[in-house]
Amino acid sequence: MDDFIAKLPKLAKDKHGENKKFFAKLKQKPPKNLDYVMQELHESEFERTDCLQCANCCKTTGPLFTNADIERISKHFKQKPQQFIAEYLRLDEENDYVLQQVPCTFLGADNYCGIYDVRPKACREFPHTDRKKFQQISNLTLKNVAICPAAFNIVEKMKQHIKF
Repeated sequence: MDDFIAKLPKLAKDKHGENKKFFAKLKQKPPKNLDYVMQELHESEFERTDCLQCANCCKTTGPLFTNADIERISKHFKQKPQQFIAEYLRLDEENDYVLQQVPCTFLGADNYCGIYDVRPKACREFPHTDRKKFQQISNLTLKNVAICPAAFNIVEKMKQHIKF
């Protein structure tokens, strides 16, 4: 797994043009059964992929924190939301709350999440490959294939499955 993760950014870069064309066609003319296909591909991939062996998302990127995430996590820490923000978050260039640093502060050495039960929505839904109307998040998916081996594999299988 470590070897694949190390090669992932280059693999994603090599496939970027192909993926971008594919997603442009997907946006133009999404198959009627796209949500079903994506759910199948997602479930199939995550039967083989163990996120605890990887955790590359937690090591290399940080999620956006919604107000609901901040409320829930600060409550978990028995803090006021402003305390949680001051200790762990910063505003990015788009005025979204993100972690002050990566790797994620809450990631343990064993790749377990210290706040798993109350983790941000962005973490719960990552890599977003089972999302409804998948074609609407192609820019996000293009980024995620460089981070997540499962997302990379799902997109490769999707291109085999959906022919234009």
